[in-house]
Amino acid sequence: MTNDGIWGYRAASGYQTGTSLVGFKVEATDGKMGKVDEHTDEAGAGYLVVDTGIWIFGRHVLLPASTVRRVDRETETVYVDRTKDQIKDAPEFERERQPRDDSYLEQFAKYYGMPHM
Repeated sequence: MTNDGIWGYRAASGYQTGTSLVGFKVEATDGKMGKVDEHTDEAGAGYLVVDTGIWIFGRHVLLPASTVRRVDRETETVYVDRTKDQIKDAPEFERERQPRDDSYLEQFAKYYGMPHM
């Protein structure tokens, strides 16, 4: 993991800073999960927003950057280290809230059982 903790992409993930992941498929440890709707690699606040599609009725969930195990640019797939149920049960991403707000990000850190900073 990078020095950004939960919000940093793992050095071994293959993610390259500045690369867009929007539209990439998301693969949980136990199967397909949806597609990346948006993402950021901002230092200290990196995350993916995953559109789960019809699987859980079009919910959008936020995944901290550190959950990304591997990025396969050839197949445009992001592999994360969470199960579909863990992602399904995550707090829903609220577009109207500011994701860079510490209190908002804290709820995701607590859900994923990781220190916020």
